[in-house]
Amino acid sequence: MVTNITNLGRSGLSDWLLQRVSAVILALYTLFIVGFLLLSPGLDYAAWSGLFSATWMRIFSLLAFISLAAHAWVGLWTVTTDYLKSTGVRVAVQLIIILAIFVFLVWGIIVLWGA
Repeated sequence: MVTNITNLGRSGLSDWLLQRVSAVILALYTLFIVGFLLLSPGLDYAAWSGLFSATWMRIFSLLAFISLAAHAWVGLWTVTTDYLKSTGVRVAVQLIIILAIFVFLVWGIIVLWGA
């Protein structure tokens, strides 16, 4: 078993479960957005804005953003752990990935819940 401070979960099983749950959430969100786009032929800014002004949609989107961040981190942690053998390089790449995921997550939250 790999134990590393950069591992998101406590074990491989928890990472596996997190990856699967986040994938289901992302799939549901994608299906909902695609369905909304297909069923709204006269889609304009007012309809799109109305959808995202609803609290339930903001919460659903926030859940999707968090799922995307967690899914990306577990996947990229696995790839970097498997293929980057040099500890220094691996930790540097993982720190860059963490920073990028954090910036995109905060940016998404600001866009979603901002003024």
